[in-house]
Amino acid sequence: MLVGRYGDRVGRRRFYRLLLIVMAVAGAVFAATAWLPALIVAGLTGTVSTDVVESGPFTSLEQAMLPHTTEGGDPTRLFGTYNTVATLAGSLGALLALAGSSAQWLYAYPVAAAVALLLTARLSPAVEVGHELEEQPRPSLHRSRRIVLRLSALFALDSFGGGFVPQTFIAYLFTRKYGASPQTLAVVFFLIGILQAISFQAAVRVAAKIGLLRTMVFTHLPSNLLLIAVAFAPNLPSAIVLLLARFLLSQADVPTRQAYVVAVVDPSERTAAAAYTNTARYLTRPIAPLLAGVALRGALGAPFVIAGTLKSVYDIGLYALFRRVPLAKHDG
Repeated sequence: MLVGRYGDRVGRRRFYRLLLIVMAVAGAVFAATAWLPALIVAGLTGTVSTDVVESGPFTSLEQAMLPHTTEGGDPTRLFGTYNTVATLAGSLGALLALAGSSAQWLYAYPVAAAVALLLTARLSPAVEVGHELEEQPRPSLHRSRRIVLRLSALFALDSFGGGFVPQTFIAYLFTRKYGASPQTLAVVFFLIGILQAISFQAAVRVAAKIGLLRTMVFTHLPSNLLLIAVAFAPNLPSAIVLLLARFLLSQADVPTRQAYVVAVVDPSERTAAAAYTNTARYLTRPIAPLLAGVALRGALGAPFVIAGTLKSVYDIGLYALFRRVPLAKHDG
């Protein structure tokens, strides 16, 4: 919320560096102490994220800055590369983490933040919102307020549905119902990361042919049906195949969604649009696992059915509400 309201006024690069400094401090706290109050404060900064892609407030600024790095280029391709790099780096980090203690590897946070701070010195002034705000001051959202509110509500529903099947619940289902070993799960989750990277790149090519909105819906909806099918798989091999097929399709929604948000608003609204839509996703996500835990008592596959159903409602609603909304045509 702070990024959305003040990111452009403070300056995107300046606000980004501030977040990196907070990340370095918060990560160092997690690595250096087990004192619970300090860990709670560090966690509540929102900068120590366990997500590989869409990692907290950084994502909102990055989504706003990326389209400004190319003139006349395809922002969708940029978002595809951006998410692919994040996914592959996350997979590498997961493998490296096996070689040492968790506390030791938490020092990767301040190290990564220090490296990123050095790299931000090379960020072009073009990533800023530009001089249009100085000439004609406006609220962070002006023309596109209703669009952003609708998108925020839909994204909140999608994230709420996804919260029913976090990685821990997938591991729980595969272990309890299908007898999967930890080694099998490690291979499955590694393959998921690879398939996500492939999905990001495929989304760029599909979107170039059928458009951002259709790519989002026409890949995401089948993936939700596959997610429901996982709950009814007769054995472990079929469950693995269904899950991998689901992730191959589902992540095509990520770069196209990010590109769609910045394409449907004015350039001066991009920071606020990205921040508010991301905030809506983060607000609803933590609630779903609590409800999913209750649903597990009825049936192990219940969270998968609920998640797939809610996310399908999101897809249908998104297409119904936005299929006639034109994308803004702006340089970069």
